[in-house]
Amino acid sequence: MKTKAQDGTTQRLKAVLDVLADRAQGAAGGPGSAVLAEAIARVPLNERESELLSGGVPRGFKTLTTASAKLVKAGWMVKGRSGWTITEEGLRATVAFPDEESFASALAAGTPVPADTPLPAASATADGADGAAKDAGEGAPAEAESGGHTSAAEQHAGQPAAVAIAGNFGSHLGAAEDWAPHFDEVQMVFDQEESVWKITTDLPAGAYSYKVAIDRSWVENYGAFGVRDGSDHELHHPGGQVTFRYDHATKDVSTT
Repeated sequence: MKTKAQDGTTQRLKAVLDVLADRAQGAAGGPGSAVLAEAIARVPLNERESELLSGGVPRGFKTLTTASAKLVKAGWMVKGRSGWTITEEGLRATVAFPDEESFASALAAGTPVPADTPLPAASATADGADGAAKDAGEGAPAEAESGGHTSAAEQHAGQPAAVAIAGNFGSHLGAAEDWAPHFDEVQMVFDQEESVWKITTDLPAGAYSYKVAIDRSWVENYGAFGVRDGSDHELHHPGGQVTFRYDHATKDVSTT
């Protein structure tokens, strides 16, 4: 018999695929953190799933993050640096397995999407709309498409849009709480000359724990030795100024 937590995770996995289908129609659907957040908004966490684990991550959020690998294994979704993307097979899966029961059964058994399954109706019209948009925009300056602004990701290609140093000293940096990567006060700044992310602060003498969190959430995070979802970095600080340096190539942090 399924538990409520398991039922919730399955519903949210389906919601993840539906979110990507609604947003992207086969194109990049956005950062994984945003997709997961919308899936949880559609299927809220229950009391047990809302319990915070070490690092301040809700139990259900971490479970869903881990379970999302099943969508990748099924070939329905791709996790890329630029965001999560629903595949054509994933789009067809939303049609072939429209309810939770059929979706859960297909995902668990590795059932392939029937070959004659059509794409969602909106997907078929999206192709025409995209083509028209491209024709209309041909020859237009790139600045006009984006309002003349260049995003942070475009300014430093290959780097995340945001990197936070999240630990038990967030309040010392001015954040409203510790272990919360979404606050502005814990965001690092990208140094284009050195190609590393930096943040400098003054900390009282003491022992500190922290991780690096990407794009203001715990969906992608790195601990000691650059291990994803790894153990906390530990800092035994004598007191005074300290600079944290994060290298996205190694996923590791150094301090000076």
